[in-house]
Amino acid sequence: MIDAGSTVPAPKRILVVGAGLSGAVVARELADAGHYVTVQDERRHIAGNCHTEIDPRTGILVHAYGPHIFHTDDAAVWAYVTRFADMVPFRHRVKAVAAGRVYSLPINLHTINQLYGRAMTPCEARHFIRSQAIAGDDAPVSFEEQALRFVGPRVYETFLRGYTRKQWGVEPSDLPASILKRLPLRFDYDDRYFDHRHQAMPRHGYTAMVARILDAPRIELRLNAPFDGRPGPEIDHLVYTGPLDRYFGQDLGPLGYRTLEFERFEVEGDAQGTAVVNFCDEEVPYTRVTEHRHFSPWVEAPPERSVCFREYSHSARPGDIPYYPLRLLSDRKLLSRYRARAEAEEGVTFVGRLGTYAYLDMDKAIARALETAGALNAAWAREAEAPAFVHAP
Repeated sequence: MIDAGSTVPAPKRILVVGAGLSGAVVARELADAGHYVTVQDERRHIAGNCHTEIDPRTGILVHAYGPHIFHTDDAAVWAYVTRFADMVPFRHRVKAVAAGRVYSLPINLHTINQLYGRAMTPCEARHFIRSQAIAGDDAPVSFEEQALRFVGPRVYETFLRGYTRKQWGVEPSDLPASILKRLPLRFDYDDRYFDHRHQAMPRHGYTAMVARILDAPRIELRLNAPFDGRPGPEIDHLVYTGPLDRYFGQDLGPLGYRTLEFERFEVEGDAQGTAVVNFCDEEVPYTRVTEHRHFSPWVEAPPERSVCFREYSHSARPGDIPYYPLRLLSDRKLLSRYRARAEAEEGVTFVGRLGTYAYLDMDKAIARALETAGALNAAWAREAEAPAFVHAP
């Protein structure tokens, strides 16, 4: 006989490793579906590299691991974040210092006219940059090839070559062309760094937003709790958001990451007049300076003091916080081997920038976390719906 039973899945006990944005979203979705979720993180705080905190000396809301600006065209993701935070409109504008002059980024009509000492119209500038670009028949493979086809030698040498070598620690000819494809080139005077429909900051910071996401009755949070690779027997499923290679003990070799170091300093008054200034010249050791009062101008802070970070990039060493997947050719080959092992791992789901070794903006990380949680909930619901065949007495 067939015992139809209940189609409601029995609650599972889930361990989520990592209390960053991806882990928090997955945990909340699973908890809202009726499962019991433990979220653990090796750090003393939640929100991962998005962590924000009030500086005790100045009252300024500081992005502790570098600036994070939320931007998206995804209506579902926007609806999700606005459930958990009051999102304040924010238009990110970046300046660049090159050869002693200040320019507007991303590269736009003002940047082009300023660099060449011209007063070109959009149409003239478009044709001019096209004339400067180095033509080629084959699709560009490297960052350098893409840049020279995209903007030509002078723009590349002024704004991209030195900064890229500092940021990534390798020759631009060794980086994939896909990195440059994320950088906009505009032939108008629009100096907004992003052109997405929704651009905003959580009024009280990302840590407060993640805290609200994790605020659910079926979620238990454990901080200062490193993952030793062995979930207890009471755990039905593991969601892992840490570095993919670390999960496997790096036994195939380490994947390449870049990490960041921050040199904090305070100044009197307004240090640079904007949130971010990039330093493109290679002889300047840092890549950019961030001034945190400009990320949240609605926060009341003493006008006489300002908190700034000089940002330095270098290869991640053991114990460093990994920020950006390097994704060189050797990394991509190694990644395919780790991914094959991850797909074969039973009872484990890998998610997030580190767990999938992918460069993900915050909106993409949230979207993938929602998809992952949805897929897990659907799979467990199907398990509950499967009829159990038993012998009649």
